[in-house]
Amino acid sequence: MNDRKQRDGSRHGAIEREIRADRKFSLAEAIGRAADGGHLQGASPVTLLEQAQTTAMQFAERQLDDPDGALLTLLARTVRSSEPIMARHLDQPLAGLVAVIEKLLGREEWLVDFVRDVDAEWGRRYQEPPHFEQPDQPTDPLDPYTLASVRTALQQLLAAARATATRSSTRP
Repeated sequence: MNDRKQRDGSRHGAIEREIRADRKFSLAEAIGRAADGGHLQGASPVTLLEQAQTTAMQFAERQLDDPDGALLTLLARTVRSSEPIMARHLDQPLAGLVAVIEKLLGREEWLVDFVRDVDAEWGRRYQEPPHFEQPDQPTDPLDPYTLASVRTALQQLLAAARATATRSSTRP
């Protein structure tokens, strides 16, 4: 059996050398040879960071009740722009999502800016003027994204992500 494999390997090598004899060397050829040697075997064309970001956002999509989608869009943008945070949690993307949400909720100014961006996104989607909240003014009853509603949604997502991250980190 081993002798047969050697003969097949030798024959394969001879055929390959004959085919390559008339080819000019190119970058594509080098990449093809590298792939044939198993150098790229099993590698994903998607980076680990992108995989972590995608996993985090898939979780957020399942957990958040956001029929208009503006909150999810801005959260995805925030997760993508938080590369250093997500890079520290490549093996636990939900822990990265927790860190991003905690950062958003950690400073009132950041949350206010985030809600303003969500309102602007909603306005672009529906070609309507956004309902920006004004300090010391009552909230507009037509505003789908108030500071309070976004804070509550993010807190609920944070709690769900923490619970799921804790469960997955305790599994063997």
